[in-house]
Amino acid sequence: MFPELDPRRLETFRVVAQSGQVSAAARSLNLSQPAVTAQIRQLESDLGKSLFTRHASGMRLTEVGRVLLDYARRVHRLLEEAGQRIHAEESAGGELRLAASTTAAAYILPPLIRTFLTRHRPAPLVVDVANTDEVLGWVREGRTPLALMEGLTRAPGLSLRPYLRDELVAVRAAKAPAALAEVSALADLAGVPLIWRESGSGTRVVVERALRKARVAHGPRGSDLVVGDTEAIKSCVLLGLGIGFLSRWSIQRELGRRALEEIPLPELSIQRSFSWVQTGGGLAGQAAAFLRHAQQHPPAPMAVSER
Repeated sequence: MFPELDPRRLETFRVVAQSGQVSAAARSLNLSQPAVTAQIRQLESDLGKSLFTRHASGMRLTEVGRVLLDYARRVHRLLEEAGQRIHAEESAGGELRLAASTTAAAYILPPLIRTFLTRHRPAPLVVDVANTDEVLGWVREGRTPLALMEGLTRAPGLSLRPYLRDELVAVRAAKAPAALAEVSALADLAGVPLIWRESGSGTRVVVERALRKARVAHGPRGSDLVVGDTEAIKSCVLLGLGIGFLSRWSIQRELGRRALEEIPLPELSIQRSFSWVQTGGGLAGQAAAFLRHAQQHPPAPMAVSER
């Protein structure tokens, strides 16, 4: 069996060979001299060959060391070339295609896109929006390399990276009909219309789970509404058609204007996360740059609503 060389030890060997001294190599690599010496000795042990002869004036390569140095330089050049290629692809632009579930698309992505475009050269940008099931399908099919989703705890076959925390809260119109205005406890929800997202929505999944656990409802009832969009749910709630469960990210403006009011239900907590979803193969180009930007510059925390 041929020895499997550790790339880090190979790079340490290259730097020592080119500088001719362990002390100089240690400074260049930002390592201690004992650490550099230990890596060289381990590499020699892996190969079963001496790579240097030690002299008072420094380190001299053996014949085996000269052969290995040629390969170490090639590996170093190849890694440099890979880094330059990736950087060139990111700098060159190209279309940036993202996908998002509806809440993420409306309230999280816009500020991220604005700050991204102030720091990067503009490129054609497309954001596809749909419910959770559809967006996951797009990522699996390769239609989009990166998506922002809410409410996921697992996505079979895909890589999931939690990003921001969120909470869904029960809300009603500030001037709601009497039946809605009197809701003050979890049990009261059983006697008023609720407004649900459509089947396949991540929001629908977490709300159903929470209400089922609280023994309030298992899904839409005869008097309930099913609406396929966060803004449409808000409109229905504002018209007094029922009680909705909406993300805190989506209702700050309406709470501030006192058009909507949150219904305090201490016994009901609907927590979730926004997460980035991608295939396991990693990202390149504009998508990789956007994800780095998002991690480094998350949107500002949600404003505190006026009371």
